[in-house]
Amino acid sequence: MSFTKLKDAEGRKIARRRIVLVDIENVVGGLSAVRDYVAWAKAVIGECVPAQPGDQVVIGVGPTGLLDLASAWKRVRYVMRPGQNGADLALLEVLGEDIADRFTELVLVSGDGIFTHAIAALASRGVKTTVVAHASGLSRRLELAAAEVRLLPEQPSSRSVAAVSDMDVA
Repeated sequence: MSFTKLKDAEGRKIARRRIVLVDIENVVGGLSAVRDYVAWAKAVIGECVPAQPGDQVVIGVGPTGLLDLASAWKRVRYVMRPGQNGADLALLEVLGEDIADRFTELVLVSGDGIFTHAIAALASRGVKTTVVAHASGLSRRLELAAAEVRLLPEQPSSRSVAAVSDMDVA
């Protein structure tokens, strides 16, 4: 189905499209943890946010984590920015790409409060918003802005990651 067929004659969205934004550094506990925990993160996100046909997945990461991320997670869009909060800022740029005109649902995998304003704005435009985050890292304001909240399990110890890292997850 072409994108033009996703709207009726009056421009209203008639088909469901979902975008999933992942702040990988938030999920794994920082840029330095991407290498060790990216396979685990992919598995737990897949459990909390099962893939749907037509999903657009965008993952924010700092430059030093990109290679490890790309080795484990294929067929997704990567956005990258250096510096403190680089992944957050790269994902915020994506949130400025007419999301409400193109998608009916947005899933944000991050608990960072920096996304609160954007999530609230999208919700006010009729986009179903879901936040997926660790309970220990979920901003209260972000939690209130989202229509739905799902909790990720806490990061495992490095000993238990080896069993997950060789899994083939979608």
